[in-house]
Amino acid sequence: MRRTLLILIALSSVLLSGCASFIRSDVIAFHDWPADMPNKVYAFDRKPDQQNNLEHQNYENLVRAELNRLGFVEAQNPRGAILKVALDYRVDARDVRVVEPVADPYWPYYYGHPYYGPYWRGYYGPFYDPFWYGAPVRYREAYYEVFKRQLNVQITQIRDGKKLYDVTVDSDGGNGSLAFAMPYMVKSAFEDFPGRNGIPRRVKLEIKE
Repeated sequence: MRRTLLILIALSSVLLSGCASFIRSDVIAFHDWPADMPNKVYAFDRKPDQQNNLEHQNYENLVRAELNRLGFVEAQNPRGAILKVALDYRVDARDVRVVEPVADPYWPYYYGHPYYGPYWRGYYGPFYDPFWYGAPVRYREAYYEVFKRQLNVQITQIRDGKKLYDVTVDSDGGNGSLAFAMPYMVKSAFEDFPGRNGIPRRVKLEIKE
C-alpha cells in the first residue's frame, strides 16, 4: 500500500512538472458601444505622471496592438481623434495564511513530540493512528505574499465626453511585477470586445516563456 502510494505521488510530480502555467484574470466591462462606428480614430489620454514615463509607454504599446487588431486607428495628430483612450493600473500585496498537511521530518526519531520550527508550527491531525506504519500526519501554517494586479482601460468620445467602454481586469498571483502580467491582462481586456455588458468573466491565458 505504501509503495503504491509513493509511486502515485512520484508520477503526479512528473506530470505536474510538464503542465503549462497560466494567468487567470477576472474581467468585467461596461459599455455603450454603438452598433455601427466606422470611424474609430483615437488618441491616448495621459495623466501628468504618465507623461514621459517609459513603463507607461510600454503598456500603451500593448493596448495599441490590441486596438489596431480591432480596427482602431491612432490619430497622427491628437486633434484629429474622435476617441480618447486612458489606462490606469496598480498592484497591491497581501499576506495569505494557509494550513498544509506535511510529513513529519523527525519521525520516528521524535515520535510523539511535535516539533516547533523557526518559521512554522506543527501539530498532529485529529485522526492520527499510532499503529499506522507510516509517518504521522502533521500540519503547518504557511504564509504567502499574494499580489493583486489591476488594469483599467476607458474609451471616451471626445466631443461630448460620453464614456463608451470601461473595462477592469483583476489578476492575483505570486509575481508582483506588472510588466510580467500586463501583456496577459491587456489581452484579457480586449479578448471579446466589447463583450457582454456588465457580465463578469474569467479569462485564462497560457504564460509564454
